[in-house]
Amino acid sequence: MKVTKDTVIGDVLVSKPQAIGTLMSFGMGCVMCPASQTETLEEACLVHGMEVESLVDAINNLQEPEA
Repeated sequence: MKVTKDTVIGDVLVSKPQAIGTLMSFGMGCVMCPASQTETLEEACLVHGMEVESLVDAINNLQEPEA
């Protein structure tokens, strides 16, 4: 799955569970927040005062887990 600024955080967590660490390293506790089920990455970045493109790039550059 290619992640964009419009991707809902909940969808990221389902399709790329390895992104939990990335979100946390960017200072987002969104993995446990009920808003993550409907909030986009861009919306969360606006709330947290951070650059969305850096986060999107970091998530898209994650390696897929070994099967």
